[in-house]
Amino acid sequence: MGDRERNKKRLLELLQAAGTGNGHCADCGAAGPACPCTLVQSLSSSAEILLFHPADPDWASYKLGVFICLHCSGVHRNFPDISKVKSVRLDFWDDSMVEFMTHNGNLSVKAKFEARVPTFYYVPQASDCLVLKEQWIRAKYERQEFMAEKAVSPPGDREGFLWKRGRDNSQFLRRRFVLLSREGLLKYYTKEEGKTPKAIINIKDLNATFQTEKIGHPHGLQITYRKEGQTRNLFVYHDSGKEIVDWFNALRAARLQYLKLAFPDLPESELVPLITRNYLKQGFMEKTGPKHREPFKKRWFALDPQERRLLYYKNPLDAFEQGQVFLGSNEQGYEVWEGLPQGIRGNRWKVGLTVITPERKFVFTCPTEKEQREWLESLRGVLSSPLSPLHLLTTSAKSG
Repeated sequence: MGDRERNKKRLLELLQAAGTGNGHCADCGAAGPACPCTLVQSLSSSAEILLFHPADPDWASYKLGVFICLHCSGVHRNFPDISKVKSVRLDFWDDSMVEFMTHNGNLSVKAKFEARVPTFYYVPQASDCLVLKEQWIRAKYERQEFMAEKAVSPPGDREGFLWKRGRDNSQFLRRRFVLLSREGLLKYYTKEEGKTPKAIINIKDLNATFQTEKIGHPHGLQITYRKEGQTRNLFVYHDSGKEIVDWFNALRAARLQYLKLAFPDLPESELVPLITRNYLKQGFMEKTGPKHREPFKKRWFALDPQERRLLYYKNPLDAFEQGQVFLGSNEQGYEVWEGLPQGIRGNRWKVGLTVITPERKFVFTCPTEKEQREWLESLRGVLSSPLSPLHLLTTSAKSG
């Protein structure tokens, strides 16, 4: 076996090695092959042939010693002084590079560069948007913010300018935002030097989630809070990826501080999932009214699993929802059925689903069978989970 084949085999074995973490991307956690690679003996020669299943991570940084996925490898290429990447399967690896990978590996390198990641800091997953992954990778390796010798402190108060979408139009305008962490408040001003804020947002009601596709900007952030019994949406961005991610993590730090004060008896591990959250599912469906005889109307829906609410809007970037459906648990009589009640047909879309609550049946139609399956899976996931004591606590805290 030549050097090229031998080193390729060694690398692929490293991907499968137990206790190394190499089977998942070191930066976003993208999973590797579902089954181990298999060595078989060729019937025509004595050469060993390595059979593999194509999957992430397919790339590696031979300067850092980590295995990464294709998407994260693109970020690594942007700082060649710190990281240099090769394809595990397609590029040539010499002996010294393979030895370096052998003596490092994902868990070993993560222990060094992620020694002191703050609890509030959002660690992106494979499904997250590019700006979160990019700034996480840069913070780790380029700025080395989480090394053991670095002193990490919460962001505290923050002030700066973000581009905010107008409530009644699609124009983004420059607005001054001020985060007062100790007071648990976020304010924004329409005038740069203005003293009276346009809005004062209580951190206890706030959520922040990156919505780059919906907003139409790679750094688009959606901030929501409760206002007069409704969910108010703010859509903002900053031209700097670092700046918008720093804002996001500053909001998360302020949220964690609030949660610790609100629920002092709960361990931090139970509070972390409550800091911020993403929607479980979003998209267009059509809905009819409570009598099921009203015309079906197209609406944008967002499923909030933590609040157990299905919100609907006329347009994805509306400032306020038109309505919402609270989703209890199966134990309380909440269900979701595939299909529409007998005698009911959608307008443009024919595949549907029906959400059953103690008060009424909500009837929706989906544009495709794929969308129907995804909505059914997401809704069933929420309904099958019982209301936890922590959910009851957070609900009462928000209503009080």
